[in-house]
Amino acid sequence: MNPIAELLKEEGFLKTLFQSIPCGVLVVDGDRRVRAVNALLERTFGISEAKVVGKRGGEALRCIHAAESPQGCGYAEYCQSCVARNTALEALAGSKVYRRRAEVQLLIEGKVQDFVLLVSAAPLDYAGDRLAIVLLEDITELTRLRGRLKTEQSFAGIIGRDEKMLELFETIREVAEVSAPILIQGESGTGKELVAAAIHNEGPRQHKLFVPVNCSALPEGLLESELFGHVRGAFTGALRDKKGRFELADGGTIFLDEVGDLSGAIQVKLLRVLQEGTFERVGGEKTIKVDARIISATNKNLEREVATGRFRKDLFYRLCVVPVNLPPLRERQGDIPLLAHHILNQVLEETEREEVTLSREALHAMMDYDWPGNVRELQNAIQYALVKCRGNVLELEHLPPTLLEHLGQRKKPTKRRRRRKLNAAAVRRALEETGGNKVRAAKRLGVSRATLYRFLAETVI
Repeated sequence: MNPIAELLKEEGFLKTLFQSIPCGVLVVDGDRRVRAVNALLERTFGISEAKVVGKRGGEALRCIHAAESPQGCGYAEYCQSCVARNTALEALAGSKVYRRRAEVQLLIEGKVQDFVLLVSAAPLDYAGDRLAIVLLEDITELTRLRGRLKTEQSFAGIIGRDEKMLELFETIREVAEVSAPILIQGESGTGKELVAAAIHNEGPRQHKLFVPVNCSALPEGLLESELFGHVRGAFTGALRDKKGRFELADGGTIFLDEVGDLSGAIQVKLLRVLQEGTFERVGGEKTIKVDARIISATNKNLEREVATGRFRKDLFYRLCVVPVNLPPLRERQGDIPLLAHHILNQVLEETEREEVTLSREALHAMMDYDWPGNVRELQNAIQYALVKCRGNVLELEHLPPTLLEHLGQRKKPTKRRRRRKLNAAAVRRALEETGGNKVRAAKRLGVSRATLYRFLAETVI
């Protein structure tokens, strides 16, 4: 007897709804055995409901790992990390899970095929049974097209189309689906908080708070209260109980910026939160438990800080479960025109100013500069230039003095060095011969790396 299958087969609203959902749906019981599937799931995976009812999910979908154990689906070594299985188990335990990315290999028409799925699940109690409704969205083709086209210019507010940035976008998508602590490392001004916010917004905690904390902005005493809260009377001025940032981030994400500046005492307390998820407010005795994802960031070399004894080794390994490294702007000079135009348009919109364009000379100067302050320095330079610019074209002389001095542009030279001319055919050939390595291609062409980047930014080859 299968009450849920009978219910879903009855003519009426529920049957229409079940069959109209624009993704594959299966209903599983407490033993993860299939009770019902919709027509779209049958078509997507080439199965029939009559043959899969009573089988476990992996066996029904013909997962290649289901046969690795004599006990079937869920018992092979791989199954312990299977996203689809674990999502169903969480739903059977009473939790709702939204759009987790899963990469699976299924046997379709005698051939092993790779699928990329978004798996969601919710609990359902019916006729005395605890069931789980599991939704499978097939994004395989979308993922392949995204990888094939490589035409993204931005992702979650982060601008860039350099290969390193495209790899970063993919890393964000991957780490967003897990709850492991992440350590973002990069120079000042590279956009570490933007990346942390993107990871939060792309993951299952997106509907909860993203709580940023600058660990270097407050002295130790105030920082402890800011992170963990305090009780009334804990210190002079503590007139009432106050929640800390960890409590505010419960269910969501806390972002610890400049984590390398934490004092030894705060490091000890943070280590406990990472290990046990518990802490006490300043001056309090009650132990508080939270479920907050921890993303931290630093522009310091934490491994060097560990070696010198300024940062706890055990805390470093707890924070750096998944490292994410951000490239400095000088390593993706091809993104400078894209960033410059984006920032310019953003500032113009914010200030309600009429259209201003970038001159070729100003853009070339920006591409020749190393930008030690990275994207933040570029933002400041464009804002400075707009203050100086009274017309509708941002010229070379409007750029900040530090940039002009670096380029030797404050006093124009009497004779400009002739640049070697490039053409699309020669550049294409050089890139093919060097396997796409722009540094080696520039040497082969006899030009600087900046000249090649400028040419690629201005020319379709």
